[in-house]
Amino acid sequence: MSLYKQIEETISTLKVESISQERKLTLQPLIDFIQEKTIANKLININFICTHNSRRSHLTQIWAKAMAEYFGVEKVNTYSGGTEATAMFFKVAETLENQGFKIQEIAEVKNKIYTIKYDDNSQPIIGFSKKHDHEFNPKSEFAAIMTCSQADEGCPFIFGAEKRIPITYEDPKLFDGKENQAEKYEERSLQIATEMLYVFSSIKK
Repeated sequence: MSLYKQIEETISTLKVESISQERKLTLQPLIDFIQEKTIANKLININFICTHNSRRSHLTQIWAKAMAEYFGVEKVNTYSGGTEATAMFFKVAETLENQGFKIQEIAEVKNKIYTIKYDDNSQPIIGFSKKHDHEFNPKSEFAAIMTCSQADEGCPFIFGAEKRIPITYEDPKLFDGKENQAEKYEERSLQIATEMLYVFSSIKK
């Protein structure tokens, strides 16, 4: 599978050796989940969850799907949700565009809806903010990845989740309106991309 050239160029800059051993232990349960499903030739459904489904959960959903395609890990479906719905923050779309994704706004509403493409031939990811149990998301046999500590603490039970795995990230929202906002969103996206690269490159097919 060939991703857009600019995404592949972004991937070529990522350094898996920058991931600490402690962080690799945090990522291991997700690797194990994907590996088990791959061996069993089953669908691999992963729902990335944070409080508002506005930033980190979208970045992880999108990079996880792109990395699955990049490494040829089949039957991977990625989703995202929140403990409440708000809107996908515009800076997430801008950051991903700068890193090579093709993004189009298809609904001009408060909770904007985007199509996000990583190659010319695959179905686009549909990006918008929603609760984790929204009808758009799977109801059973999925891994719930908690990407923020607030959601992990505030949502102790995810109905239908086969596995619940905390993989938390610092919120780039902390830098909204500051001079280094763009830099911090890029930094968080690249951290997530690096970790998803590590996860999917670890899968034996």
